[in-house]
Amino acid sequence: MKKRSERYEQPVPPQGNTDADGGDPAPSSLDETWASLPPGIGPTPAEQPDPYPYPQQQDPRRQDARDQDPRHQDPHPQDPRGQVPRGQVPYERDPYERDSYERYQRPERDRRPEQDQQRPEQDQRRPERDRLPEGYQRPEPYRLPEYPERQGPYQERYGEGYPEQAPYPGRSPERAPYPEPPGVPGVPGRRTGPESGSGVPAGVEWPEAPQAGTAAPETGPAPGPVPGPAGDRDGGAGPDRTATTVPTLGAPRHSGPKPPLYAPHPGRLPSVRDDLDAAVLPDIVVDGATYPGLTVRAASVRGDSHRYESGPRQDSLCVARLGGPGEENGLLLLAVADGVGSAARSHVGSQDVCRRIALFLDPYADEVIAALRAGDRPALGALVNSAVGSAAEGLTQRVTQRGGRPAEHATTLRGLLVPLDPELRERAWFTVGDGGAALLRDGVWDTDVFGEEQAGSGVIDTGTAALPGSRLARSGIHGPAAPGDVFVLSTDGLSTPLAGDAGMRDFLAAAWGQGEVPGPVDFLWQFQYRVKSYDDDRTAVCLWEDPAGRRDTV
Repeated sequence: MKKRSERYEQPVPPQGNTDADGGDPAPSSLDETWASLPPGIGPTPAEQPDPYPYPQQQDPRRQDARDQDPRHQDPHPQDPRGQVPRGQVPYERDPYERDSYERYQRPERDRRPEQDQQRPEQDQRRPERDRLPEGYQRPEPYRLPEYPERQGPYQERYGEGYPEQAPYPGRSPERAPYPEPPGVPGVPGRRTGPESGSGVPAGVEWPEAPQAGTAAPETGPAPGPVPGPAGDRDGGAGPDRTATTVPTLGAPRHSGPKPPLYAPHPGRLPSVRDDLDAAVLPDIVVDGATYPGLTVRAASVRGDSHRYESGPRQDSLCVARLGGPGEENGLLLLAVADGVGSAARSHVGSQDVCRRIALFLDPYADEVIAALRAGDRPALGALVNSAVGSAAEGLTQRVTQRGGRPAEHATTLRGLLVPLDPELRERAWFTVGDGGAALLRDGVWDTDVFGEEQAGSGVIDTGTAALPGSRLARSGIHGPAAPGDVFVLSTDGLSTPLAGDAGMRDFLAAAWGQGEVPGPVDFLWQFQYRVKSYDDDRTAVCLWEDPAGRRDTV
């Protein structure tokens, strides 16, 4: 058997110019070699393949020496433009098709003839109907005519004492003031009817004259006449209508010959963009409650320093009723919270703590009342510590979930639990941090009801316990309460000047210790008694015990 290589071997003619046997000379080229073979072996000259089947049309982008050489021609060109194989349709390239080395160029489109023209002017682009006529001038803006003063006899309509002319249109003239009443003007108190022959209309209330030997209290600027209802201008006569004198309290009293530097009214407000919680806090809060034998007045005022610096009021107060229905089963929660000044979010912490304390103690109102009846201080302390710990834990979780720091919400807290039962005269108190608790009895102040000064070590400490860091509270039972007592629970904005300024103690003793409970507005004005160098927030909740004992109705 032949080898594989031998089976496919063909005879190759000898190479050279002469035959070894003396025959014909050997072919000198490959074509001559193929031609000298017998028929049937090798291709004929007509069947020889064309070594260059495609026309050699060079790409103008590749006019270099290498492309001109046929030996380096790419047998499979990537860009067949201009090289059309035999028997095929000429290649039509997509105008959006491009090679990797080409940068896409959007084909140029035919521009509209009007785009080649220069853009006309503004007046030429307007429609013909919108064009202004030549020489047109815009009219001047309309102005209201100036009406002359209206002339007329106003005495017939408004009565005597009015000017002859009044501004037009529809404005009534200024009325002349009534004559001064008999007695000393500007003194609180009223009496009805003038003396005979005084010429004052009947039914007008004038201030009463003070009794002999008494000094008239200061009431601020002298009150002026108040215009009557609008119906008097259209119908009734002017002199016959009733005039009312409105007293004003004026600026709050102050200690010393000169008032503090800051004005006693709301100042700059916090910005909503800086802190929404601070911006929506009111500058002043007034609250209160009335029950048989008990009256509560509460107020919280932003300090002068916070008003000047556009800071929020960091103090908060709470006046809430705990327990089930029925006045004998209820319990009053009176609390004040003072946000730590160095904590950025203490104004939020003080409000949150007051809400959480009330929410926790409400289900345990009966247990607190039972502990007060039995005088069980340990049971009362356990309930208070549970409430304080729950409020601190709730505040910590809320702040942590929102990505805040609990230390920035630090606040102090002190509260008073007052039973509504007339027979139960004891009160429960608790405190975390600084503040004050004072008692006014028979005109004498006791500014350390909880014994905090005796509990101190005598070393000055600028720090204070505060929630939510502190979870324990000092607590105790105060009582029994006496008729006429005034219990004041406050932040250090009031407790500090009350303990250090005798003028403030005398003023508040005269205002709150006379047996009559002031109204909310009067209480706020008295509560804002000012002392120099005390510009912190001020918050207080005052409890009045009925001087005549417990009553059945309010």
